[in-house]
Amino acid sequence: MLKEFKEFALKGNLVDMAIAFVMGGAFGKVVTAFVEKMFAPIIGLLLGGIDLNDKKLVLKDAIVDTTGAVTTPEVAIEWGTFLTAVIDFTIVAFVMFLIIKAMNKLKKPAEAPAAPAGPTQEELLIQIRDLLKK
Repeated sequence: MLKEFKEFALKGNLVDMAIAFVMGGAFGKVVTAFVEKMFAPIIGLLLGGIDLNDKKLVLKDAIVDTTGAVTTPEVAIEWGTFLTAVIDFTIVAFVMFLIIKAMNKLKKPAEAPAAPAGPTQEELLIQIRDLLKK
């Protein structure tokens, strides 16, 4: 049983998948940093100097007591954070698409096996003639 597990765990596909999983996680962090630290500030600047992650629709304001402590937090839809996540996902999906497209171009197309040569027209006519003679 241990031998079977070892064969399963060390198969090329499983190891490749594990490496791809780790690299994908690291790539996701790079893209997130790009979106949050480079892309979002540019968009914010174009929209009047706002931070996209701070944009939200407040449904119910926070309740604050006399000391300034929040007794009930606000209820809000943080659409800026959601939009940043959508941009993040779109960039990751597009890059994955480009990688897969490049890999497919590099793969050599598998040659289709040659179809077995069938009888020629003359051979078919001879067979028909022989069948009619019977």
